[in-house]
Amino acid sequence: MTVFVLNGPNLNLLGQRQPEIYGRETLADVETLCRETASGLGLAVRCEQSNHEGQLVDWIHEARHTGQGIVINAGAYTHTSVAILDALNAFDGPVIEIHISNVHRREAFRHHSYISGRADGVIVGCGVQGYALGLQRVATLLRS
Repeated sequence: MTVFVLNGPNLNLLGQRQPEIYGRETLADVETLCRETASGLGLAVRCEQSNHEGQLVDWIHEARHTGQGIVINAGAYTHTSVAILDALNAFDGPVIEIHISNVHRREAFRHHSYISGRADGVIVGCGVQGYALGLQRVATLLRS
């Protein structure tokens, strides 16, 4: 079973951009964590990152045919993208939404998520550990 781990805009700058908010772990660290966690759960992961909304939509479409679950941190697109929501609504497997920071303690515009309405779970404010928690939840949902 393959789970797509999708990261949106600016997450390629993890460890460099606002480390006081997002921590010092890099995207490579996140991908290593995801691979190790998935392996222990008997899952395969496909880790992708793009700063382009359409590319994220394309990967979600691809997951319809080659993936069983999605863990997604859409970054700022969380708060703006109906296109990502529509793509996720066409995906039949479990979807877990991830936010490294606690978006509810931040600017008001970050309090709304288009993705949450489709997500089977939302993990907020757990740092990069949220990705491991998301994969654990996907594994549980796939087995139930």
